[in-house]
Amino acid sequence: MKRQTMIELNLQYFSQEKTEKATPKKREDTKKKGQIAKSADINTAIILLFMFVFFSVGGGYMKDAALGFFINTFTQDMSASLTIDNVMKLFIEIMVDAGLFLAPIMGVAAAAAIFANYIQVGPMFSGEVIKAKLDRLNPLQGFKRIYSVRALVEFIKSLLKISLVGFATFLVIWLNLDELLVLSQQSLEVSLQFFAETTVMMGLSASILLIFLAGLDYFYQRFDHEKNIRMSKQDVKDEYKKSEGDPLIRSKRKEKQKQMAMQRMMQEVPHADVVITNPTHFAVALKYDESVSEAPYVIAKGQDHMALRIKELAKEANIALVENKPLARALYAQLDVLDAIPANLFQAVAEVLAYVYQLKNNTKTTMNKERRG
Repeated sequence: MKRQTMIELNLQYFSQEKTEKATPKKREDTKKKGQIAKSADINTAIILLFMFVFFSVGGGYMKDAALGFFINTFTQDMSASLTIDNVMKLFIEIMVDAGLFLAPIMGVAAAAAIFANYIQVGPMFSGEVIKAKLDRLNPLQGFKRIYSVRALVEFIKSLLKISLVGFATFLVIWLNLDELLVLSQQSLEVSLQFFAETTVMMGLSASILLIFLAGLDYFYQRFDHEKNIRMSKQDVKDEYKKSEGDPLIRSKRKEKQKQMAMQRMMQEVPHADVVITNPTHFAVALKYDESVSEAPYVIAKGQDHMALRIKELAKEANIALVENKPLARALYAQLDVLDAIPANLFQAVAEVLAYVYQLKNNTKTTMNKERRG
């Protein structure tokens, strides 16, 4: 008979595997640190698209502004005599003209960058990203970043971007090849206009293709982000313990909640229809309200000292006390506060309530006769 060899496994090792999805708290913490699913290619593609759309729409304005700037610079400014008094004024005028020329371009680029970030992560600001981290200077960590799956993906993305931009450029040139071959016979203004329109078409085509590639990259970044923020079972347990706080504080909180619940329960005793007692060990206060429940329900219950307190409050409010040991025990054991009477106890409770209602009617009749007499 062969002897079986038993191998001991330490299950603690398996608890450290990152197999669990990130909790909402972990997601919020990583978001505060700037670790989010975001594709830089979307920013580049959208900025590129916005810029070339702006050039196609506002090209006339940009041409007039550029010509005006150069004409003014190389005619009036170049012919002006430079002195100590006017050199600063001339410098400021040139800078203002250059700023007015570049302001629309910079404004469109900034708006595109803000829009691209907003559609990916929404309104968010984190200073953690710009903080200096010494581990980024670690050669070993740098080597791991270079030779990793992410580096391979980035390399493939670069090849695809070069291919798409090259394809878009070639396609635009091919479609306008006839006009390109006769440019030598055209005037300078026509040639410049052709190059401007062709460049805008190349930019728009390339940016649209890059947006498609950036969309695929965004889904990959989300997948990679979800994988990186996964948690082990032990991490989830530790986070739960940390969020719950100290066990002593939890016990005090529960005790306080229990006391508040008891106080609310005692405040309902004067509104009961009847209190069924053991008579000394148990007390259960019942109420019947058709607007709340089709059957009578428990509004308070207690044992020993609590039962004594319920009976005292019932006597102060002139609530009927009915002694029924089996029923009191059954109600206390089977029901919680606000629970309706079950079918197996409904008959017994109905008899008690009928007795109490009859007793109240007899009392009212007697009081009315005494008032008349």
